Amino acid sequence: MRVRSCGDSAILVEVADLDEVMALHAALAETPPPGVVETVPAARTILLRLAGGTETAAVTEALRDLRPQRGRRPDLGEVRIPVTYDGADLADVARLTGLTRRDVVAAHTAATWTVAFCGFAPGFGYLVGDDPRLHVPRRKESRTRVPAGAVALAGEFSGVYPRSSPGGWQLIGHTETVVWDLQRDPPGLLRPGVRVRFTEE
Repeated sequence: MRVRSCGDSAILVEVADLDEVMALHAALAETPPPGVVETVPAARTILLRLAGGTETAAVTEALRDLRPQRGRRPDLGEVRIPVTYDGADLADVARLTGLTRRDVVAAHTAATWTVAFCGFAPGFGYLVGDDPRLHVPRRKESRTRVPAGAVALAGEFSGVYPRSSPGGWQLIGHTETVVWDLQRDPPGLLRPGVRVRFTEE
């Protein structure tokens, strides 16, 4: 674990991999150090935003006293997302995984997914699951337009496109669930630490 100052009101914690990020995020959610007002996980880091006047040395010491359990996931509730599995890349995903299309759907709906971090676009959550059979590469060529609500796979992640945008993930279906809505509080449905269950429509 490496701790760096980040401006005058935050610190950045660097760790070895995403599993450590999620374990540390879980520990911070359970026992937040005094003065930490927000945690923002990423693929290899967690940014801790501090209240004014908080001593970074005290937060750093509290971080070093934490004992994150590798393999542990934060638990900030669960959402269910109904999916129509009609994605343009479903057949390619079946070929890449050695599964049938039905098996891909069954694996995707049976898995427990957790939002590891957000990025790429507002509301886009990078979801990690517990079935390594669904790890597939990105498409060789990205699409110039992926529709909002597209459900996709890439690498170890699944995701839901919050709006129409370019994208190179493998499309396996679509959902009518709105994952980013500025009229909602909070706007993002898929926040770090939230568990996701996909169901077949």
